Amino acid sequence: MKPGLLSVDEALAFLLEGARPVAETETLATLAATGRVLAEAQFSTLTVPAVDNTSMDGYAVYAADCASGEARLPVSQRIPAGSVPQPLARGTAARIFTGAPIPPGADAVVMQEQCAQDGDAVVVQHRPQPGEWVRRTGEDIRAGSEILAKGMKLRPQDTGLAASVGIAALPVHRRLKVAVFFTGDELVMPGEPLPAGSIYNSNRFTLNGLLQLLGCEVTDYGIVPDRLDATRTVLREAAVGHDLIVTSGGVSVGEEDHIKPAVEAEGRLSMWKIAVKPGKPLAFGEVNAGAAHLGRMAHFIGLPGNPVSSFVTFLVFVRPFILRCQGVARTTPLCYPLRADFDGPKPDSRREFLRAKLNAAGGLDLFTNQSSAVLSSAVWGDGFIDNPARQPIRRGDMVKFLPFSELYQ
Repeated sequence: MKPGLLSVDEALAFLLEGARPVAETETLATLAATGRVLAEAQFSTLTVPAVDNTSMDGYAVYAADCASGEARLPVSQRIPAGSVPQPLARGTAARIFTGAPIPPGADAVVMQEQCAQDGDAVVVQHRPQPGEWVRRTGEDIRAGSEILAKGMKLRPQDTGLAASVGIAALPVHRRLKVAVFFTGDELVMPGEPLPAGSIYNSNRFTLNGLLQLLGCEVTDYGIVPDRLDATRTVLREAAVGHDLIVTSGGVSVGEEDHIKPAVEAEGRLSMWKIAVKPGKPLAFGEVNAGAAHLGRMAHFIGLPGNPVSSFVTFLVFVRPFILRCQGVARTTPLCYPLRADFDGPKPDSRREFLRAKLNAAGGLDLFTNQSSAVLSSAVWGDGFIDNPARQPIRRGDMVKFLPFSELYQ
């Protein structure tokens, strides 16, 4: 690995190269598969719609019979959804309801708002075109076509589509098992007294929440004392039965930072300094689960302790790593070009992820304090401006915006 600061893209490439997608799969009922990662592509055995049908309540007709714009046609049959219609005789109309099959011979549907009942007949007050309000056979899905791709994280509309062609169960990757713990004798849990010099452990809540949003099975080992032996003990325990260990704090090289020697003693570690703001220190490696587990290794990622640094580095680096391990095909979030409605601060020599908010004019406002300790900036904002190193931002410039909604999936 090259010395000095790694770029964000270099660090991310190293991480993703080291990711091991979980091999184990399970079959879930389609109704329970939303949020899981599809292990095999799915193909339809059906054509949808199976027959031409109507997308409107109204009357099925021959378009040519209605050319006058005031055609009076006897109603020859009534066709609800799920029924089998008879062929339509010329010069007649069929009362038809949304989703019902088009009777043989008819070539258009006139919606009921353009018709008037006249005893046993209907007056069609419209000149329909052939094909009007007709959904054609197979216009949605053709039998044999791929409907869901391998490696996609299933959304509600995806499971709905599977159900629409009769797929009752789906093969998915098992959930990623992640252990998490937090280092720092200064950390205190909310609800406990706050001694002088101590801080409440916000990262425990932020990282647990992010892992849950990504669909991980999380084991939280809590706050670990700033001691090498305690850190090694938790690492050994966490390596058993988990795919990934994530920590917050202790990734520098001070006397009270024990992550580096502990991981090196229990496995192997790379300590990176990344040209990113906020963030910079990141640890990546593996922890041995012990001889009893056939030399199995758990991935390890150590994040910085400052709350915004931990938040940003998780979303930029840990999120795509987790997605790759889950078997997700696309790990890159969508970003959008939007207008900056502010003059930015002095540009940094590192790539910056600035907390910003959408405004009513369709542009972006910038939080006034971009310190790595100010977590309220992430609460106020709607996402990050991904700003290249040494790039000034002037009011009216187009910038790259990464919304949190993209990063939470």
